[in-house]
Amino acid sequence: MEQTYDLTQGNIKRQLIYLSIPLLIGSIFQQFYNTIDSIIVGTYVGHDAFAAIGISGTVMNLFIFIIIGCCTGVSIITAQLYGEKNYDKMRNEIFLSSILGIAVTIIISILGILFMPIILNIIQTPVELKGYVTQYMNVILGGLITTFLYNFLSSILRSVGNTRMSLIFLVISIFLNVILDLLLIKQFSMGIMGAALATVISQAVSALLCYFYIIYKIPFLKVKKIDMKYNSGLIRLTCQYSFVSALHQSSLYIGKLLVQGAVNSLGVDAISAYTATGRIEDVILAFGNSGSEATSIFIAQNTGAKNQKRVLEGFKDALVLIQLVCIGLILFIFFRSDILLNFFSFDEGKTVLNYGVQYFKIISFFYIISLVGSIFVGFYRGTGHVNIPVIGTTLQISIRVILSYLLVKFMGIGGVALATGIGWIGIVTFQISVFVIKKYYKVKEEGE
Repeated sequence: MEQTYDLTQGNIKRQLIYLSIPLLIGSIFQQFYNTIDSIIVGTYVGHDAFAAIGISGTVMNLFIFIIIGCCTGVSIITAQLYGEKNYDKMRNEIFLSSILGIAVTIIISILGILFMPIILNIIQTPVELKGYVTQYMNVILGGLITTFLYNFLSSILRSVGNTRMSLIFLVISIFLNVILDLLLIKQFSMGIMGAALATVISQAVSALLCYFYIIYKIPFLKVKKIDMKYNSGLIRLTCQYSFVSALHQSSLYIGKLLVQGAVNSLGVDAISAYTATGRIEDVILAFGNSGSEATSIFIAQNTGAKNQKRVLEGFKDALVLIQLVCIGLILFIFFRSDILLNFFSFDEGKTVLNYGVQYFKIISFFYIISLVGSIFVGFYRGTGHVNIPVIGTTLQISIRVILSYLLVKFMGIGGVALATGIGWIGIVTFQISVFVIKKYYKVKEEGE
């Protein structure tokens, strides 16, 4: 099996599929684990703990996706340098970005623990759930460095086209996580804290696996003493790409936090339904996320190789592939979402089920818009225009949050679904407008 994958030549569609499938499987496995984790907590700890996991997941993602955003920014730079075949500079970038990332993660951990009570009040967390959420988040934030190391090292692997090993290490981590969940929650009665501890331990194991694989299987990525040097240009570029990418990721989840506040006002049953629909929706959106990341890796390598024609061909092929994939998903969710929602039903299942079906009936046909938007994000990231996804996401979140609080009063959880769909329309409209305008001015300049 190839340890790296040069995407600057060869069949484009095949390469996009090659990259996307491990990313998609990894995302689905991750969401499957999140679902199992929630079910284990709900079964052995209780209904309130299940709802608390939903709130904790939203809060946790705020911190985790800041880290993922930073790692995404780094992976764009390393992919471009790999496409350029500048391996010395690539190793220097890996060294500098790892130091910066560790420092940022430590700061995030400390601030997160200190300000957690304020965050829980902002999102209107019910009093009966605050204790569960605080316990869970303190453990997660205390071990956040393991999350950074895994995401950083796996992003380096993906930037050189190796998405398979990232998947293998993720699957190992997930199975370990499930085993530890059952052991710590069921056998040792550690409750929701056991679920958090299982997550931290499994992330640490996956980080170690990534590290040793890179050291022994991809030696040209191994950082040596000569690579440990200061480079102001790389530091500025890393900070720029990572900050903007982190801003993009965190703005998504700040928006989700604020929307969670609107849902929380509807009570525990609505929170449980939103948690369940969120788990299912994450699997659906995983198709867009994997397509976006594959597009970003492909385009970044070809941008580094200065192959503009191949960049545009890859972007167009990615748009076609994502639309072909999502049609069946949309129809199934619209007509039979109850099948999936039944997995999450507890004693209060009928009310939870009705809330969930109402949500999916409204939002299902908006998914194709969201998935197309994800491919645009991959395109803009890969070409280095990392500011455009941030602007678009800010627009989308603003629409989604404002409309959620307005519509939830009249439509309940269905108002949140409609607000989300309208927000997706807003971001895709912006992305297409930017693409058309940039293309127009480029043609105009070439004509002159």
